[in-house]
Amino acid sequence: MTGHGAKFGRKQEEAIAALLTSRNIEEAARACGIGYKTLLRWLEIPEFHHRYLEARRKVVHQATARLQHATGAASVTLLKLMTDPNVPAAVRLRAVECVFAQAFKGIELEDIEARLEALERGAGDARQSEPAAGASGDE
Repeated sequence: MTGHGAKFGRKQEEAIAALLTSRNIEEAARACGIGYKTLLRWLEIPEFHHRYLEARRKVVHQATARLQHATGAASVTLLKLMTDPNVPAAVRLRAVECVFAQAFKGIELEDIEARLEALERGAGDARQSEPAAGASGDE
């Protein structure tokens, strides 16, 4: 026999959607028609909490993808601000700082990727040179 709360129900799915779109837990509880204390209890249930965090991650990933899609337009805007003599000097300076910061960050990422690849190659080489477990020949 399954106990109370054993299934992840439609109301809990609604609660997660409400949590994602509401300003706070109280508002989310009202939006999906459950009590505030009930929603607080649900947030303490590992499966509910896990699904809520998973849903939040998906929302952030989608938003990040939209922002990444707009980087071409953003870079054009940034470069226009940086080079337009009619733009205030403070704005141009901030644009220059942003360009340098992103350029340095790109180099740092490339360096980290190269170091990680080298470490992974080294770990792979070390695994290949280890004798197989139980292959001592003493049998």
